[in-house]
Amino acid sequence: MPEAPELEVVKCFLTERAVGASVESARVLRPSVLRSMAGSFETDILGRAIEDVRRKGKFLTLVLGDDRLFVVNPMLTGGFQWSDPSDKVFKRTCFTLALSNGRELRYIDERQMGRVYYVSPDRMEQIPQFAEMGPDALDEPLSLEDFKGRLRPFRGEIKGIITRGRVISGIGNAYVDEILWEAEIYPFRKKRDLGDDDLKRILDASAKVMRDAVDHVREAMAGDIHRKRRDFLKVHNRGGEPCPRCGTTISQLTANQRITSYCRTCQPGLLLRR
Repeated sequence: MPEAPELEVVKCFLTERAVGASVESARVLRPSVLRSMAGSFETDILGRAIEDVRRKGKFLTLVLGDDRLFVVNPMLTGGFQWSDPSDKVFKRTCFTLALSNGRELRYIDERQMGRVYYVSPDRMEQIPQFAEMGPDALDEPLSLEDFKGRLRPFRGEIKGIITRGRVISGIGNAYVDEILWEAEIYPFRKKRDLGDDDLKRILDASAKVMRDAVDHVREAMAGDIHRKRRDFLKVHNRGGEPCPRCGTTISQLTANQRITSYCRTCQPGLLLRR
């Protein structure tokens, strides 16, 4: 799943290359991902210039001319591809935008789980999850008191709470494993059992891990913004490898198609099974 670091790199890439170009043609190949709330997408978007590219949490927004927005929530497998018109069109391509600068911006999504919304600004509140997002993971860190306040409505395991996006937006399954390893917090620990020192470590680790990841992702992606490259991660999806901090074999569990990776020595805790 693209998270804040990946989408931040994509945002910067498209800001440098796509802003100022206008849409000359649009082609929808897999309509299941598209939600048009502003007329016929393939005709209404024609001639509109890309004026800005924005990101909040796990949403990327192209600001188009004459009050149109293109809001993308890539979910698990979605992403943009920056292409020459002659490049092969992948089977998982959902739509293409031919731009006036001679390039194509394509959206690809292997499982078609993502959602793309073509809307006017006054209908943004109708986009599911958009209005519910908390402060962005790459913004200035919250104070401890603000963090505690945002956590207050939630119960359950700390990993699941953080990935919801309503406390801090932009953190998903991969980076939360990195954050909790950095903070030395057991991922299945209940929120109610965490003290101020624990929460401060999570808060500090969130800022460090997410900001550091942007530089790693930018270097790894280069121009291939459709590829997810996370070889630099220290624990996530590295089950069976030695912990970089203590050398203990990293544990890995899979539940509901989500991987959790952690070190039993650095992040001690008891996994209870019903």
